[in-house]
Amino acid sequence: MPSDRFRAHSRPIPSSQQKIRMLGRPKFVLASGSPRRLSLLNQAGIEPDALRPADVDETPRRGELPRACANRLARAKADAALKSVHLDDELRGAFILAADTVVAVGRRILPKANLVDEASQCLRMLSGRNHRVYTAICLVTPKEAFRQRLVETRVRFKRLSEDDIQAYIGSGEWRGKAGGYAVQGIAGSFVVKMVGSYSNVVGLPLYESVTLLGGEGFPIRFGWLNAS
Repeated sequence: MPSDRFRAHSRPIPSSQQKIRMLGRPKFVLASGSPRRLSLLNQAGIEPDALRPADVDETPRRGELPRACANRLARAKADAALKSVHLDDELRGAFILAADTVVAVGRRILPKANLVDEASQCLRMLSGRNHRVYTAICLVTPKEAFRQRLVETRVRFKRLSEDDIQAYIGSGEWRGKAGGYAVQGIAGSFVVKMVGSYSNVVGLPLYESVTLLGGEGFPIRFGWLNAS
């Protein structure tokens, strides 16, 4: 029969989830000021301790492909947020989640429209055509390891009349949106077909984000809403 001393040393090593439970709720930082991304995380019961929007140049590089652009910008936002967290004693060791969404027709990356002319051009390019929405997510773990995923959704718009375009421009929904539209608003009525994640088009692929967080030991299962 094994001795009590042997039994004491043969206890199973706690998993990362169990360690987090013992240590208490970890800090979580969203490297974005997007209300849409925040709302999506709230749906999963995740409430960030802080928002750290990253001030990075989001201009695509010459000849850069959509996937590469999204991945690069998500990593740049994560890097910027990590530097900010280093300056805050209360947030050091936090999980940090950054994301970047790119809308593309073929290899052409559409802008995040801020001007009427940009939005009008985007809508005319999307009218009656297929396009792809890529969102790259980049997670920084408490040990400052970087984990990244890229999610793609294919979308087809109906053919838009000039009245459709002008009415949508008048709504103002397009401001600051990748590709010049917000699928969770009026533009949802333009969608003929969508293949892939809807939340990805909104701005954060929720399934992939939650899976990535959970895989790194973030306490998804018992949730933030009931955590103390």
